[in-house]
Amino acid sequence: MNKKEKLIKLYQQNSKHSNYQVIPAVLKGIIPEDEINVTSRFEIERMSFLKNNIDFTGKRVLDIGGNTGFFSFESIEADASHVDYIEGNSAHANFVKEASSYLDKNIEVYNSYLDFESDLPNNSYDIVLLFNVLHHFGDDYGDKSVSVELAKAKMIDSINYFSGKTDYLVLQLGFCWKGDRNSLLFENGTKKEMIDFVSEAIKDKWKIEVVGVAEEFEEKTAYHPLTNENIIRKDALGEFRNRPIFILKPYKFEQETSR
Repeated sequence: MNKKEKLIKLYQQNSKHSNYQVIPAVLKGIIPEDEINVTSRFEIERMSFLKNNIDFTGKRVLDIGGNTGFFSFESIEADASHVDYIEGNSAHANFVKEASSYLDKNIEVYNSYLDFESDLPNNSYDIVLLFNVLHHFGDDYGDKSVSVELAKAKMIDSINYFSGKTDYLVLQLGFCWKGDRNSLLFENGTKKEMIDFVSEAIKDKWKIEVVGVAEEFEEKTAYHPLTNENIIRKDALGEFRNRPIFILKPYKFEQETSR
């Protein structure tokens, strides 16, 4: 089995979250997209929003629940100096390990689930990416017997766990607890409810630098800063594109940069 065949096999190994991310640009010459099955979750559009709001140059990045590594590889392509990638699924972690080794990219792979209590691989980072992990508490990781209210309390603790550990925290979470459409985290499933939840959760530790909201124009999706218009839930976009992206800064970082 050659390198290409091995990477395709690892990418396509079946799991709850397999085929979840598109192939990063740097791997498209190795793994043609017509040879794999993948459903885009607007990774390119989300990364574009991040690069419009954060300078990755020389930054140390932590990618939590990194799946098949789209944001890890794209962070390196955006001139990040190093990425620590954490992923509990062994097939995904092996894929990123093999691909980063083959491409000689500065990505360190940790095949484990983060418990949001133990030490991180490094004491601090410039950017932490926490995309669509927290609503899986009690399912993919954590106590499976907890109630939704206790799960939400744990999500708050998990966000604030990063206080003092990063200069930027990029956060996105789903509306459905454990991915179950019959178990909503917020009664009406609105962006405002989620934004209010996050705002209250972080009020003593973080500042919301910007909230990104997906909009569609001429069948193309792009993330734009929050407005009175795009805060309204649009069912035609589907649940995923209604999930806001939060870019957070700790208050300490704000104070240091304002001196």
